[in-house]
Amino acid sequence: MKTNKARRGVYLLPNILTTFGLFSGFFAIILATKGQYSEAAIAIFVAMLWDGLDGRVARLTNTQSEFGEQYDSMADMVSFGVAPALLMYFYLFEGLGKVGWIGAFVYVAAGSLRLARFNTQIGVQDKRYFQGLPSPAAAALIAGLVWTKEMMGPSAYDEQYLVAGAWIILVSAGILMVSNIRYYSFKEINLKGRSSFKLLLLATLIMIVVSLWPSAILFIFFFVYAVSGLVLTTIEVRNKRALKKQAKKGSK
Repeated sequence: MKTNKARRGVYLLPNILTTFGLFSGFFAIILATKGQYSEAAIAIFVAMLWDGLDGRVARLTNTQSEFGEQYDSMADMVSFGVAPALLMYFYLFEGLGKVGWIGAFVYVAAGSLRLARFNTQIGVQDKRYFQGLPSPAAAALIAGLVWTKEMMGPSAYDEQYLVAGAWIILVSAGILMVSNIRYYSFKEINLKGRSSFKLLLLATLIMIVVSLWPSAILFIFFFVYAVSGLVLTTIEVRNKRALKKQAKKGSK
């Protein structure tokens, strides 16, 4: 006999949005193999858009499910784990031999570990913060770098600095994903409630600024976000040490 869970099936709307995100990530890989690097980077950002929508739609429509959570993780692995690594590999690392594909694999492995850890902490972790750099943000950092470089065109420093710098950024993004560094999640922002007109105006201005040079602005934003976790964690560690010192002095 079939169980009640089997009869219920799956929620259609959020899982369709997840499928759109999965397709965008898969399409990014196809574009990267064809040498269409800017388009591949844009496809990763489109996958981020769908990834942000599916979760919010599921919460707003009360259609969250364990199946949806697992499916979303599988889609994220393709869009934000495999796609950015292959994009960077085909763009800059293909001629590096083992060093190139090892760097790409470190990122993919870190992405899979990050998603596995996230799944085990659902319902337990503080919703205000992520433990480790979120995989969509890491993917956006890599995609933004490639997109910006493509928009800038060739330069005299390509051979000397670009490949080494990109390799360091890719591996560092992977390390940050599996680290214990905390990142603000922005989940406390209430999009359903009323807000001031100034906030709407600010959002409009941000959209205008991003549209002027989207590749560079997005890369800078996610680079700052990646660094922000390091700053936030450093401040917290210092504050805890200061409190411990004060407690020791008070106990004497």
